[in-house]
Amino acid sequence: MRVVLVSQPGDADVLELGNRPDPVPAEHDVRIRVAAAGLNGADLSQRRGFYPPPAGAPEWPGLEVSGTIDAVGTAVNGWRPGDRVCALLPGGGYAELVTVDAGLVLPIPETVDLVEAAGLPEVAATVWSNVFDLGRLTAGEALLVHGGSSGIGTMAIQLGRALGANVIATAGSDDKASFCREVGAHAAVNYREQDFVEAVRAFTDGRGADVVLDIVGGAYIARDLEALATGGRILSIAVRDREPATVDMGLLMRKRASLYGTTLRARPLAERVGIIAAVREHVWPLLAEGRVRPVIDSVFPLEDASAAHRRMESSAHRGKILLRVG
Repeated sequence: MRVVLVSQPGDADVLELGNRPDPVPAEHDVRIRVAAAGLNGADLSQRRGFYPPPAGAPEWPGLEVSGTIDAVGTAVNGWRPGDRVCALLPGGGYAELVTVDAGLVLPIPETVDLVEAAGLPEVAATVWSNVFDLGRLTAGEALLVHGGSSGIGTMAIQLGRALGANVIATAGSDDKASFCREVGAHAAVNYREQDFVEAVRAFTDGRGADVVLDIVGGAYIARDLEALATGGRILSIAVRDREPATVDMGLLMRKRASLYGTTLRARPLAERVGIIAAVREHVWPLLAEGRVRPVIDSVFPLEDASAAHRRMESSAHRGKILLRVG
């Protein structure tokens, strides 16, 4: 099968097509003939040499795919060849075939395009496990989403709104802020021109955000705390600002606030299976009803993975970038 390999750590040009043996499903696995793979920030970090795949995962990137099952392991029930599915992976999605534990697989609703479904598993699992499970966001609360025009951001906006939260998003331009409102944000801030702390306070009549989904880290964490309501929760899921975060512990205590740092890829299999089960229970009905949808920026052929990575690194994209494989 064809795969996209990282020839050596470096910029997007180190990605190259190669060949690897077709994977054979273990007893609890399904094998998927891939239609498309989604790009994620972790793929860029892995390419640069900062985020090696976990033990047992393929060495090439790719944390989510969509496609059609073409084989199942001997212990698999509930899935059969021909099923349209998408799946969360520990790695290896930039390929024509993947094997994955059956517990990490989701059915694709008839209303969702097979290729576009590749943009769902990672963002749905990340947002649900952080904002709603760990962050305990409930209807009527205020959710602040940083990077609202990203894949994670667009899913957080949609889920927050669908489940009754008041959503404010940040973005890097007026155009992207407008896009966030189109996706469903009640308010959006161009952080280059407006202080998001002041904007959150104004939006919430001075109360602050109950939950903050942070993909920046660094100096943003202290400002998230300033924007937080009493009893609020900050979920830090990525670090784009490499400077160490400084937290005013006195303010954290006075606000009786919680700060969580989480990852998804390296969690034990049982935890990831539990998250996917929760996504299927809580998010998938909204997807089937059309209240949540994949937001796709662009689709590149597998052989143009370098161009897809450059698109993501430009920060010009809105929503998910995909690689078309099948």
